[in-house]
Amino acid sequence: MSERIQDSDSILELANVEASYGPVQALRGVSLSVPRGKIVTVLGANGAGKSTILKTISGIIDPSKGQIRFNGEEIQGRDPDWIVRRGIGHAPEGREMFALLTVEENLRMGAYTRRDKDGVARDIELVYSYFPILKERARQEAGLLSGGQQQMLAIGRALLSRPKLMLMDEPSLGLSPLLTQEIFRIVGRINKEQGTTILLVEQNANMALEVAEFGYVLEVGRIVMEDTCQRLAAKEDVQEFYLGMKAHGVRGQRRWKKKKQWR
Repeated sequence: MSERIQDSDSILELANVEASYGPVQALRGVSLSVPRGKIVTVLGANGAGKSTILKTISGIIDPSKGQIRFNGEEIQGRDPDWIVRRGIGHAPEGREMFALLTVEENLRMGAYTRRDKDGVARDIELVYSYFPILKERARQEAGLLSGGQQQMLAIGRALLSRPKLMLMDEPSLGLSPLLTQEIFRIVGRINKEQGTTILLVEQNANMALEVAEFGYVLEVGRIVMEDTCQRLAAKEDVQEFYLGMKAHGVRGQRRWKKKKQWR
């Protein structure tokens, strides 16, 4: 039996959200809740619709149906700038750096909604404390950074808006296992030390289930499973299809022949 998050605990709520890319429906009645001060993950294969969830929250895509509430206020259909000012930061898939700007200039771009110069300077130093390599490369063009360093910069830039909720899109994408562990360790620190609520979408289910407290499984645009991460990690379907663990007694059975229990 799954454990649902109570609405009164939630900083973010999606109710029956649908979204499309032209004629292709990407989200099909997605409902989820993110409790304040916690890390929640959405797991799913490539193309399941994970990034689309974040884009509808941050205002990049307008949902065709449903409600998105942040701190009790409806935000669907609002401009991304308005949503950032309300307290939602987005570290997008692919990092999306300003390649010709320096590391520090990229960080300052994350603070474009702020007018407190001293506070921005302190927060840049805070980012450098989490990612010391960025301080070493502060005057270097962002396009010359490694993939891991660009991911650090994407997270740091999102932090500069002082978000109450941070949306993280595939932070492990293209990174080595060692770098992935380091990124997720710092994500956990940001949550605990800054009190930042985090909604994390990931294909790396092992790392996501380890750092998050509650999770959803998304398949072809719909939520097919939700529970605490501890319980999700113990479910046979999640183990086989997302954690790469074979069920006992099915050695040699073709993975795509075995039907998932939620279908």
